[in-house]
Amino acid sequence: MLLTQGPNPRAAAGVASAGGAGAVQPLPALDDPRLYVNRELSLLEFQRRVLEEALDESNPLLERLKFLAILDSNLDEFFMVRVAGLKQQLVVGNPETGPDGMGVTEQLEAIRAGVTELLAQAHECWERRLLPALAEAGVEILGYSALGEEQRDEVNRYFAETVFPVLTPLAFDPARPFPHISNLCLNLAVLVRDRGGVTHFAQVKVPETLPELVAVASPQAEPPAPHGRHCFVCLHQVIAANLPALFPGLEVLEAHPFHITRDADMDIQELEGGDLLEKIERGVRQRRFGDVVRLKVSPSMPARILELLTANLRVEESDVYRMSEPLALNRLMCLHGIDRPDLREAPFTPAVLPDLDISTRTEEVFAAVRLGDILLHHPFDSFQLVDFLRKAAHDPDVLAIKITLYRVGPDSPVVDALLRALENGKQVAVLVELKARFDEQSNIEWARMLERAGAHVVHGLVGLKVHAKAALVVRREGEHIRRYVHLSTGNYNPMHAHCYTDLGLFTCDPQIAADVSDLFNYLTGYSAKSEYRKLLVAPMNLKARLGELIEREIEHQRRGQRGHLIFKLNALVDEKMIRLLYRASQSGMQVDLLVRGMCCLRPGLEGVSDNIRVTSIVGRFLEHSRLYYFRNGGAEEVYTGSSDLMPRNLKRRVELLCPVEDARLLRYLRDEVLVTYLADNVQARHMRGDGSYERAVPRPGEGLIDAQAWFIDRAMGVRNEPAAPLLRRQDR
Repeated sequence: MLLTQGPNPRAAAGVASAGGAGAVQPLPALDDPRLYVNRELSLLEFQRRVLEEALDESNPLLERLKFLAILDSNLDEFFMVRVAGLKQQLVVGNPETGPDGMGVTEQLEAIRAGVTELLAQAHECWERRLLPALAEAGVEILGYSALGEEQRDEVNRYFAETVFPVLTPLAFDPARPFPHISNLCLNLAVLVRDRGGVTHFAQVKVPETLPELVAVASPQAEPPAPHGRHCFVCLHQVIAANLPALFPGLEVLEAHPFHITRDADMDIQELEGGDLLEKIERGVRQRRFGDVVRLKVSPSMPARILELLTANLRVEESDVYRMSEPLALNRLMCLHGIDRPDLREAPFTPAVLPDLDISTRTEEVFAAVRLGDILLHHPFDSFQLVDFLRKAAHDPDVLAIKITLYRVGPDSPVVDALLRALENGKQVAVLVELKARFDEQSNIEWARMLERAGAHVVHGLVGLKVHAKAALVVRREGEHIRRYVHLSTGNYNPMHAHCYTDLGLFTCDPQIAADVSDLFNYLTGYSAKSEYRKLLVAPMNLKARLGELIEREIEHQRRGQRGHLIFKLNALVDEKMIRLLYRASQSGMQVDLLVRGMCCLRPGLEGVSDNIRVTSIVGRFLEHSRLYYFRNGGAEEVYTGSSDLMPRNLKRRVELLCPVEDARLLRYLRDEVLVTYLADNVQARHMRGDGSYERAVPRPGEGLIDAQAWFIDRAMGVRNEPAAPLLRRQDR
């Protein structure tokens, strides 16, 4: 067995042969740290794949810009949560070591090296690729010094009328303490000199309420562009050029941008008692004052200003990142919305299932579900849960609606439908997960609104985060009661349904509906139920049942029935699950893993994971759906739901997986969804044993297959043929 150099330095050494040339190399135990990729470094590898999309010249220009902004936002969250968590382990003196064996200090050092490289490549992408290409396309981002006289007059008027009233310069002297620097905000560190020759420091926050790019008219002498010209200048440069207006009577000596990232991972002590909503709200407020875990500055910042910042922000040298401007690449996202459709992906209209169309009668909607389970594949199929809930809200036969809300967004039509149901006398029960990271404030507001309207609102569970996505509609039909269920892999947020790939299942299967009722009784009341009829529910039985299903597949393989596992998920981290997958590979079966983000399993290791292939697809849409396929000796089973294979999903969250039992839908998920993703040779990357990834390369004579584009074509009626022929190629 050969273990190659990977992100984990401790995984570099191979297993030496003890018996000299030709001796059989002993296989390592499955808890050997060399068999695991560090989760933080695996997450950075995902960010590298996002950066590759920004570098990919086959993507439209503004989409490349979007990926660059996403990378920067992802890294912000990475520092706020993951790096902050590692630092906290050092502070409390309880550092943890994961299956890969890396210590906290080792991880922080490796993270700094990886992030430094990523940011250098990201800024090179912006400066040398995107900026020139945008300018050639008629979209120019100019430095303030490059503006003509008329353009300067224009932006200076904008500063005086719009920007100046918003700004608040904050001094730092013996009478005034060092100002609070907001998390993720761009700032200017300013040095001014008074008439007595004394130098003073001040901070000016660049307003988040104003766009980072200020539009400015193109020079009249410019030749016309086919789609018109768009010129912009960065807001912080406009502010820097007009600083004398903020400090009248003083000489502005210099100004340098800086940007900080704070610890934003709230620690909610639920067992102390008290109201969870109030604790979450207090935690959201305190997040603004978390420890600084990263300071970004421009290369030109003098040492004396940097020393002043690091001393007052209590930042270590290892947390300072020098980089070229703009320091906050994510603020460039505002450029994605300019009127240049030729520089973005062509829009498409998701397919609408007629039986669930809002224009149909209420009875037809429920009748459609009674005829058979309905599966929607977003964003290729229209997000019709809102329409379904609106129908339920106005249907006189609907008695109750129950739903879990995790991330619904600031303007939620789902909540609006629930409010209409309350107005119409329906009983409404809502589990609003207040601990949904960075959506806490929005969820607090929705919880209070629903409570005021008369809904039964539960704010979450002690010690658990409710991540399951489930909706239940209870309806009177003649002398009987029927329950209609919607289960989803993604959030009940229509905006996410436009940019995430997810699966939504409508069913009125009595056993699944009974399971969902039991789940809501657990969420809203007291229940010690640990077994469900069909659902796999964490933290009760999901991990154990998944383990049993994998063990069953291993047994099929041992009996010569050709086992096969295909898992599509966002992250694979849990050590026990990885060991089971290693054992599955060692049994000789094929294991195909579609893992978008973190993957701590190492594929292709001789004698351990030779039969495991790990594929990651990063494309136009964020891959978010979860599917678990078991060949099961020919009696195939597929589960879909909210859970990834991470310790938090399996132990510290309420998650659910649901079997897809309708033969039509199972064939669609197997032959269309999973097979098409596995056949992707355009957006797919295959993971190497060292934790790095390489682009899929079409085989000789093989056509190009872009899975997401294939599903778009299918939704628009361009493709009607099934993708089943791809299955034969995959089975070879």
